[in-house]
Amino acid sequence: MTDFSEAVRRVGRGADPRAEADALVAAMTLEEQLDCLDGDTACWPGLIDMVNGGYHAHTWSAGAVERLGVPSLEFADGPRGCVIGPCTAFPVSMARGASFDPDLERRIGRAIGLELRAAGANYTGAVCMNLLRHPAWGRAQETYGEDPHHVGEMAAALTDGLQEHVMACMKHFALNSMENARFTVDVEVGERALHEVYLPHFKRVAEQGVASVMSAYNMVNGTYCGEHRVLLTEILREEWEWDGFVTSDFIAGLRDPVRSVTAGLNIEMPFRQQRAVALPEAVASGELERAEVEARVAETLATFLRFAHVFGERPDPSVRACAEHRALARTGAAAGMVLLSNSGVLPVAPSSVGSLAVVGRLADQPNLGDGGSSDVLQPEVVTALDGVTAAFPGAKVSHMVGNAEAALTPDELETLAAADLVVAVVGFTKEDEGEFIGSAESDGGVTSSGVLPPADHPVVGFPPDYVSPPASTSADETFAAGGDRESLRLRPDDEALVEQLAAASDRLVVALVGGSAIVAPWLDAPAATLMMWYPGMEGGHALGDVLTGHCEPGGRLPFVLPTDPDQLVDFDREAERCTYGLFHGQWHMDREGNTPARPFGFGLGYTDFDLGATSLVGSTVRAEVTNVGGRAGSTLVQVYGSVPGSTHERPVRRLVGFARIHLEPGSSGQLEIECGLHQLDVRVDGAWLSEGPVELSVGFDAASTQPVEPD
Repeated sequence: MTDFSEAVRRVGRGADPRAEADALVAAMTLEEQLDCLDGDTACWPGLIDMVNGGYHAHTWSAGAVERLGVPSLEFADGPRGCVIGPCTAFPVSMARGASFDPDLERRIGRAIGLELRAAGANYTGAVCMNLLRHPAWGRAQETYGEDPHHVGEMAAALTDGLQEHVMACMKHFALNSMENARFTVDVEVGERALHEVYLPHFKRVAEQGVASVMSAYNMVNGTYCGEHRVLLTEILREEWEWDGFVTSDFIAGLRDPVRSVTAGLNIEMPFRQQRAVALPEAVASGELERAEVEARVAETLATFLRFAHVFGERPDPSVRACAEHRALARTGAAAGMVLLSNSGVLPVAPSSVGSLAVVGRLADQPNLGDGGSSDVLQPEVVTALDGVTAAFPGAKVSHMVGNAEAALTPDELETLAAADLVVAVVGFTKEDEGEFIGSAESDGGVTSSGVLPPADHPVVGFPPDYVSPPASTSADETFAAGGDRESLRLRPDDEALVEQLAAASDRLVVALVGGSAIVAPWLDAPAATLMMWYPGMEGGHALGDVLTGHCEPGGRLPFVLPTDPDQLVDFDREAERCTYGLFHGQWHMDREGNTPARPFGFGLGYTDFDLGATSLVGSTVRAEVTNVGGRAGSTLVQVYGSVPGSTHERPVRRLVGFARIHLEPGSSGQLEIECGLHQLDVRVDGAWLSEGPVELSVGFDAASTQPVEPD
C-alpha cells in the first residue's frame, strides 16, 4: 500500500478528503510540491511533440508524486469525443445542445468518458460551455447555445456522464467567446452581466460536482483569467463553495506565474513552463509563501481522493468507436437536426424516389468541425452523400458539385428538374470557423505573447542530448487555423447555388453545415431547409434517417437566427477591448423590438401539437400537450420567466425550464417542468435580489408563448 492508496481507503470509510490531502502534502518535499503545480513535460520538447501530432497521440501528464504513490493526472480533450484515436466522433456540442435533451447528453458523456479512459486519460476538457454571445465566434460549435439555463443543464448532464469514468473540466472560465483576439482581448463586464448572464451555467456545473475548471486566455476587467483571484477564488471557492482544482488553458494560459498561484490556479498545463522557471526562486525569496503552494497542491489531491475511481483499470480498447457508440452518435445527430422550413416535402418515403440528386462541394467531404484541440481521429466518416444514397436504395443517384462559381451545366439542370428529390449540402468547414491557433509571427500567436521560456533553459528547455523527431506533419496540418467567421452568410458561391437549385426544382432540400447561426435571405425558397451542424462520423446516416422520416428532426435552435447580422450585438474579432452587457441574442432582439428569421427554441417536426391548459404549482409548471397531427412525434415545451414590475433593466423574458414529450397521433400528455426561478434574480452590490411578482409563459419557442396561471 502507498500513502495515497491508504488515504483513498480512509476516504472510502468516511475520512475528510481535504484532511487526507493536507497530510499527503505535509509529507512532501518542497520540490515535490512544486512539481505538482505544472505539467510533467519540459516545455520545448513538449511543443515539438505537440506540433508533430502528440496532442492526438497520447495524454498529457501532471501531478504525480511517485514516492507517495500519488498518480498522475492524464489529460485528453473531448468536446465531441476522445481526441486520442481512433474514437467515436459525436456531433459537435452545438448540435447536441439543439437536442435540448439532457438525458441523451448524459449518455453521450458516458460514452465519451469510457473511450477517454480506454485511451489512458483520467481527466478531460470536454465540458466546453462558454455562452454564445455572437454566432461569429469560431468555437461556437464547441458550446451549447446562447442561453445560460439551457447551457447549464446540458453541460451538467455531460459532466454527470463523463465523471463515471474520468474527471471532467469545465471551460473556459470565463467570458471567452472570441477566437482571433483570445490571447489579448480585455473583456469589460459589470457585476450584473457577469453574475446574471456569463456565470450562471458555470455555477450550475460547479454545483453538479465537476472536478475541475480551466481558466481562459483572455482578460476580464484588466486581469488575465489564469491569475484572476476574483474569478478563481472569491467566486469559485468562496461564494460557490466549489472544491475542485483549476488548470490553465494550454501554453499561453498564464502571464504572471507567481500571481497565478496566489489567485487560486492549481496546475499550469500542459508543460513545465513558466512556473518551473519562476516558482523555486519566488519561494526562496519570500515572494511566494510555501503555504500558498501547499494549499494549491492539497486542493488538487483532495479532488484526486474524491475521484479515486478514475485511476483504476482501463476498459478494453474495443469500446472505442464500438457499434453501440456509433449508433449513439447517429441518434444524437438526428436528435439535434433543426428543420427550419418545410413546405411538406419532408419526410420522403424511399419508395417514392426513383431519381435523387445530391449537390454541393460538401456533400461527399468528411466535414466534422473544428481541426484544433477538439478534433477526433475517427476511423471512418459517413458523408452526406453516403448516408442519403443508403437511405434511398432504389434511387438512381447523381452527385453534382458545379464549377468554381457554383454554376451547373444545362444537362445538370435538366437532371435536377426531373429528379424526385434534390438534396443540397452547403455551409462551412474548419477553415471557415474553429479554434484559432495562429502562427509564431502573428499578433495572436502563442509564441508572440511572451509566455515561452528560453529554449536552452536547463529545466524546461531542450536537454543537451535532445534529438528532434522527424517532422511528420506541420503545425498547420496538426491544428487547422480556424478563427472567428468574417460573415454570418454562406459563401457567395453557395448562395448562388441554392438560388439556382431553388429555381430548377420544387423538391429541393437544403442541408446546412456549420457551428452556429447562418443568415439566409433565401431561407424559405427551398422546399425544406435543415440545419445539420457538424453531425459527427455517422451524420450522413442521420441525415438519411431524417429525410425519410425514420427519425424526426428533433432539434430546436439554441440561439436566435436573425434576418440580418445588424440585429445582433456588435462583434469585432480583432478587438483589444470589448464590453459584455446584459443583452445578446434573443434578449437583445426582444429589447430592440426586432423580429428574427427564427426565434430561440424554434424547430419544426413531422407532426403538429397543441398546447392546452397550463398551471403553476410552486416552481413546477404543468402543461397539457396534444399531438393533433397524423404521425407519432415529440415536441419541446419551453418555460420563460419575466418580472414586469422590476426596478432593474432585464430581458423581456428568459428561459427557466424546458422538457420534451413524445406522443402518438391524437393522444395527450401532461408535462411537469421544474423551473429555475433563481434565473430571474438580479445581482446588486455583491448580493442576490429576488423581485416579484414573477410571470411565466409557456410555448414551443421564444416568440409564441401563453401565460401560465398559478393554481
